[in-house]
Amino acid sequence: MAASPSTLHQLSQLLPLDNSELEQILSYTSTLPKDEGAQHLGNLLGDSPEANQFVQEFSERGHVNGGTPQVATHVPDAKSNMTQPPSQTAVSDPDSKQDHMPAMDDKNGSASGPPPSYAPPAGPPPTAFAPPAGPPPTAYVANGHRHTNKVVEAAHLRARDEQEMQQLLQSLQYQYGIYNSDIEPEHDTDYPCSCSIHQYKYRKWNRYGVQEMWSKAVMYPGEKSYNDNPNNTVFSSNPYRMRVVSPYGYGQFTWGGPGRPIPSYHAQAIHQSISLNNSLNKEAQANIDGREPKLNIWDEKILETAMANLTVNGKNINYEKAPVSRPEEKRQDSSPAVQAIAEKPKSSRLSSFRKSIGIKSSDERAVAKVEKAADKGKGLRHEILAEERGRWPDEQWRYIVAVYQDKVGMTNKIAALRAHQPTQYLHLLRAGYFEPIPVAWASQASNPLKFSIEASAGWRGITPAWRGYEDTAEERLYWVLNHREGSVGMRMKPDFISEMNMARARMATAVEPPPLYFSADDTCHLQHTSEGYSKQVMPPPFHAYDRPETPTDDTMILLDVSGSMDFDPVRPVYDQFMITRWTRSTQPKNKDVAKAIIRRFTDAMANHDHQFAGYDLTTFSDRATFIGSVNHRNLNDMWHNVRLGGGTRVMTGWQKVKERHFQKHSESATYHPIYGWQAGPQTPMLRLLLLLDGEATDMDEFELDLLGLSWAHVTIFLIGVDGCPHHHRHANELQRISDVNHHVSFVDAQGNTPERFVTHELLKRHLGYDIPMQEFTQMEELPAYSE
Repeated sequence: MAASPSTLHQLSQLLPLDNSELEQILSYTSTLPKDEGAQHLGNLLGDSPEANQFVQEFSERGHVNGGTPQVATHVPDAKSNMTQPPSQTAVSDPDSKQDHMPAMDDKNGSASGPPPSYAPPAGPPPTAFAPPAGPPPTAYVANGHRHTNKVVEAAHLRARDEQEMQQLLQSLQYQYGIYNSDIEPEHDTDYPCSCSIHQYKYRKWNRYGVQEMWSKAVMYPGEKSYNDNPNNTVFSSNPYRMRVVSPYGYGQFTWGGPGRPIPSYHAQAIHQSISLNNSLNKEAQANIDGREPKLNIWDEKILETAMANLTVNGKNINYEKAPVSRPEEKRQDSSPAVQAIAEKPKSSRLSSFRKSIGIKSSDERAVAKVEKAADKGKGLRHEILAEERGRWPDEQWRYIVAVYQDKVGMTNKIAALRAHQPTQYLHLLRAGYFEPIPVAWASQASNPLKFSIEASAGWRGITPAWRGYEDTAEERLYWVLNHREGSVGMRMKPDFISEMNMARARMATAVEPPPLYFSADDTCHLQHTSEGYSKQVMPPPFHAYDRPETPTDDTMILLDVSGSMDFDPVRPVYDQFMITRWTRSTQPKNKDVAKAIIRRFTDAMANHDHQFAGYDLTTFSDRATFIGSVNHRNLNDMWHNVRLGGGTRVMTGWQKVKERHFQKHSESATYHPIYGWQAGPQTPMLRLLLLLDGEATDMDEFELDLLGLSWAHVTIFLIGVDGCPHHHRHANELQRISDVNHHVSFVDAQGNTPERFVTHELLKRHLGYDIPMQEFTQMEELPAYSE
């Protein structure tokens, strides 16, 4: 349906986007049934009188001819949403490099294709659904079921160019020699400029409409949106504008060129931002806590009692003559909240006069207050129930969500939030905080867990205390860690200064590795990069938190092959907290260390479990590739298939590994079209060795996913540059995750690495028991490699 110019003009007054995007929104809306289309537009535009009028007029015009017929609204039975795969005989060649992941293209995990060939749907096939010509809905779409909300819709628009904007900023920073991710290039001119910096700023300004829409979707009651528009100085509500100094200082004269950040001003800006973040977070949390309903919205009797007390008292009691009630004379069946709202102030002598001129009496105001609270509570309850029904439409769906909440350890916390803080519960519910991560998000360049959080620019997070996080994945991860059962106190994310101080403190604890692990064939000795080993931070004494390995466990290897694995190792040089340059480190490249560790690890494992056929090796960067099963005979040949380059997105590799695991054990698992594979009681444990050389862009998403899994144990080997604070910052983060999730353990090494020592520590954590030195030596005694 083509939109008329007048319709586009009306919509542009309500939603400041380009005409092409407005046409896509209207085109998609016209494909929906009348009621769904109206709800869709209402989520986008809000509930202002102008918006309501536009929605009504467009709905009448767009559905004169009946609209597009839709899929049946019948909710499928349990088996149609959770499919039981057949036996392993139906699985295609396990060594095939073909990607068997189901085709997913929806931002919230909607399936654009069928499940894998080895997991055909049980029961009748779902009703056919033709995607609209416009933007695909970011809702959950499975077996004819569609769900969306205002957060989902705003996330869809934001995801279109989020990744592009992040990459554009990184390119600019590299171009102008800025190595801190929190500093944007600046170029102040008094004339129109077409330089790359201003082109980036123009792109930012063009996103203000999307930013406003995102803010409206995630803001809590009483909050105001803002941005970093430099032209909006008088009426700006940006709290950072006048309270945080620029990293470039003041009065910097650059002769028309781009400015250079100044370390002292950058440090000052960091201190001011941290202080302001903390105060605003505290204020925002207190504000929303104070705005939560005073009555229990799930108990209708409380609301009825409050109303009955007021109306009955207003009719039958003469307040001027009635005796003052004593505390012991109050109704025993009224809750404190009801008494607080329903309790009436004393009547004034001027009440008759006020009533005659139209001023409400205190009794009438009290009644109106209770009516407003009751209506608000009913509306909030209705919104929550509608969102829950939309997100989890059947018993199997709800069962998966319940299992996830139990595995993560949030069942009681979420129930308490729903009962006592329903406003915050609804906001987090709309953002998907209480359910597994949709499997389709792993392969998408941008999704709701990859959105940047920029407090000074007004790009908001989901929770009330969102300031200070880097992205929405980190925000959700720490929210989960703080709300898990058994957590003591708030597990706050360390600010940048604290992270740097802890990294430097950890770096100072490095000592010489134990001499009994010396090996002349270590990579650093073969390449003669420097004399001896680098000092290492000793891992804490091993404790077996997870269950030890059993013969049925499945060992796999996941290798980072991003471009940095092939870089010449360099370390940053800091001036306070600003990186000014890089220096070369005399150590092997990370790819060579990784290959050596994989060789030693597979040799020892083969001697331990006698799986001489090898262990599945998968690589990842921007995409994942299954290399094959590697062993001590074919590792060199297999290594020729390893391709280095690209970014570091661990979720792509993690999904590939999970897919391989369930190919082998599909008879004990089930498949869900949104949440992917679900392990059963008989599914063997996956034991994964993950090799990284830095922090992945989606590492928080990966750690968040692992919190909800009990069938996987991941041992991480972190390769780092000698004396690099970045390495130790990431190591500290992994240590914090390992402390709260016993299914995750890690070992790190820097510089010239003692490979036998690293392998021994990795095997302890991978196998789940303290391997004596004598046993480890025996595990190393394998036949000579076939070169």
